[in-house]
Amino acid sequence: MMTIDEQIAILVRGAVDVISEEGLAEKLKRSAATGIPLKIKAGFDPTAPDLHLGHTVLIQKLKHFQDLGHDIKFLIGDFTGMIGDPTGKSETRKPLTVEDVKRNAETYKEQIFKILDPEKTEVVFNSHWLEKMTSFDFIKLASQLTVARMLEREDFKERFENNRPISIHEFLYPLIQGYDSVALHADVELGGTDQLFNVLMGRTLQKVWGQEPQTVLTMPLLEGLDGINKMSKSLGNYIGITESANDIYGKILSVSDALMFRYYELLSDLSAAEIESLATEMTEGRMHPKAVKQQLAREITGRFHGTDAASAAEENFDNVFRNHDLPDDIQEIKYPVEGPMIWLPKLLVEVDLVKGTGEARRMISQNAVTVDGEKVTDQDYELKTVGQVLLKVGKRRFCRVSFT
Repeated sequence: MMTIDEQIAILVRGAVDVISEEGLAEKLKRSAATGIPLKIKAGFDPTAPDLHLGHTVLIQKLKHFQDLGHDIKFLIGDFTGMIGDPTGKSETRKPLTVEDVKRNAETYKEQIFKILDPEKTEVVFNSHWLEKMTSFDFIKLASQLTVARMLEREDFKERFENNRPISIHEFLYPLIQGYDSVALHADVELGGTDQLFNVLMGRTLQKVWGQEPQTVLTMPLLEGLDGINKMSKSLGNYIGITESANDIYGKILSVSDALMFRYYELLSDLSAAEIESLATEMTEGRMHPKAVKQQLAREITGRFHGTDAASAAEENFDNVFRNHDLPDDIQEIKYPVEGPMIWLPKLLVEVDLVKGTGEARRMISQNAVTVDGEKVTDQDYELKTVGQVLLKVGKRRFCRVSFT
């Protein structure tokens, strides 16, 4: 049994905004006295099929609440996803199609249970209550906020001042997200720091509907592998949770020493005291930074692939980068010959080692591409389409191509 103070310490670890910690303590006390778990809400629009570690910052925090016995409402915004979240956008966001939403939502359901207990997690879709609302209901909802209040949002304010269009339906997004809390009778809502306006809307609307306002807890946006920008697929600085064990392990080892403890704080299951102990041992020279990073890499890789796969990934990494061996799981592709020669950037794209020829040319210019162990420096390099060739991009991407 933990004291309320001990529970609070776990729940607010890493958080940026807690509104309010006193309110959260009161809710926890009441839950302990009545035996009724708190309803913890976090919403995710199914904008892409795969989640990355940046998404899991919130999911990890949901797990902390779940481990303390509370009910998790993992809300998939299938209705709001078709509006398009305007948060942080400089222009109107393209809405998702019904097919996009359904497909992405199914993959989310599979991926979150790598962290959350499926027996203790309720996956809910906000279309369940929003599709039942009448036009009168939406007008009533829209009447709860003024345009002036909505324009206090930084992204709306910036677009308005720069004469960039704001569609009326975008104003509905934070209202609908707030109404989700009313529909769920949420006690606590989690969100990223960029969602503060939206999650506070839940408190406002709960008061209107005669409910006790939810506690709001925001988590920081996790920096990507570049250590500067938030983790994003579009920026290529992400670690996907569906990536192979070797890729997850290797990418975590590429995180800078300065960023490593940020990842520990937001992603690790270790206690704050255990993380502080690791930091102290490293600072005082009793533990090498690489060993500290390896421990994190094993933990995160094991979370998504199991401890055996994490150990194998560590061994594979050591073989490749310490002993200069090749990895065990090099993909092998048979490539149909269309001519006697092929432009290397095109081949790298077609065997899925890079996303586009622009990335291929950039990697070549950075001396990060080899053909049969030889570095390629010419961005217009052409390869003979004969026999077999081993391609390598960066430190971890390999492909053996057989021309047929």
